[in-house]
Amino acid sequence: MRSYPNLNLNLNRLFLFPMASQTQDSPLQLSPVLPYSVRPMSLEVGIVGLPNVGKSTIFNALTAAGALAANYPFATIEPNVGVVAVPDERLKTIREFIKSEKIIPAALRVVDIAGIVRGASTGEGLGNKFLSHIREVDAILHVVRCFAGGDILHVEGSVDPLRDIDTIDTELILADLETVSSSLDKAERTARSGDKDSIARSEILRKAKVHLNEGKPVRQLEFTPDERKLVKSLGLITAKKVLYVANVAEDDLHGESPLVQQVRERAKQEGGAVVPVCGKLEAELSELPESDRAEMLESMGLAEPALASLTREAYKLLGLQSYFTAGPKEIRAWDIPVGATAPQAAGVIHTDFEKAFIRAEIYTIDDLKQYKTEQAIRAAGRLRAEGKSYVMHDGDVTHFLHGA
Repeated sequence: MRSYPNLNLNLNRLFLFPMASQTQDSPLQLSPVLPYSVRPMSLEVGIVGLPNVGKSTIFNALTAAGALAANYPFATIEPNVGVVAVPDERLKTIREFIKSEKIIPAALRVVDIAGIVRGASTGEGLGNKFLSHIREVDAILHVVRCFAGGDILHVEGSVDPLRDIDTIDTELILADLETVSSSLDKAERTARSGDKDSIARSEILRKAKVHLNEGKPVRQLEFTPDERKLVKSLGLITAKKVLYVANVAEDDLHGESPLVQQVRERAKQEGGAVVPVCGKLEAELSELPESDRAEMLESMGLAEPALASLTREAYKLLGLQSYFTAGPKEIRAWDIPVGATAPQAAGVIHTDFEKAFIRAEIYTIDDLKQYKTEQAIRAAGRLRAEGKSYVMHDGDVTHFLHGA
C-alpha cells in the first residue's frame, strides 16, 4: 500500500498552460508552465456578446493573453483561449499552518468567442463559424454593455442591454431550432422501426422544438439526468448555463445603475446571476504590479478586482468545486464536479489513484485552524478515513491511499 500525502508527482505526461502560482515568499503571480496530470482541464466557459460590448477587454484582463480589442465588429474571429487561476483565500490559510514551496490554485479555461451579430444563425458576420465555437464550450459568460458614452461605438447605435440579450438569444435559439428540426426528422424515421433509443430521442426533441418555437432557451426545460445527457450530445447552445457579465462604467462599480438593474431582473426571471465588471478598470488593474494594484483597489474601496468574483462565479457555473492537497512541495486546489466521490477525486490527479483507491484521509480547514498541525488533528480524532462511496465536500483537505 502506498500513501501520497503531498501528491507532488513527476508524471510522464505534462500539459503546459500559462497559469498563476504562488511561492512561500511572494504574492500570486504568473508562472510560465503548469505541470498537469494525465487528465487536463476538460471544462471551459465561452465569453459571448455583441461586437464592441467589452468582451475581449474583459477576456484580456482575465487572462493577460493580449487578444485584439478593437473598435470594429470582427476584431475576434478565431477564438482566443486562456487559462485563469480561480482565486481562493483558503489556499493562503492552509499555508499559514503547512509550510510549502508553492501554491497552485484551481484553473478555469476561458474562450473569447467573436461578437455575434443579428442574422448570425443564417451565416451573417461569419455566424456559422462563431456558433460552432459556442457549441464546443460548457457554459456561457454573456457580456452586455451597461454604460453609455465612451469612444467605442455600439454596433446597434445605442445602449440597451435587454435588446442586446434578446438579439443574442434569438440567434442562438434559431440556430438550435435548425439543429433540433434536422435531428428530429432523423430520429422519427428511426423510431418507426421501434428502436427505443430513437423513440426517447424523438420525444425529447419534440419537447425542445416546441419550447424553442416559443422563443425560449432549452436550459429552461426540466430534464431527467438521462435526458440531459442526450440533450448535451446534441450540442444545443441554449441548453448551456449562462452567467451575465454587466460591463459597467467606473462610477458604477457595484452595478447599481438602471441599466444593470434591468439585467439583474432578467437574470432573476431565468434563475441566473449577474456580475458587474468595469472592463476598462480591470484592464488597467491587470497591467499593474501587485503592490500598485492593491493600492489602487484600496483607494477605490474595493477588496479585490471584480474579475476575481467573476472567475469564482464561472467556476460555480460549470458545477465545479475544489478540494486541497498540502505538503512541503506544494499546496494545491484540484477542480472536481460537485457530487464527485473520493475515488473520482483521486482520479483527477492520476487515473491509477482511482483504479487502486483504498481510502481517503480527510480533514477540514476549520480543523487545521483549531489544531494547527495535521499531527494534532489526527491525535484529536478529527482525521476521517473515508471509503469509495464518500462524496467529496468543497474545501476537503485530503490524503489518498491506494494499492500498487
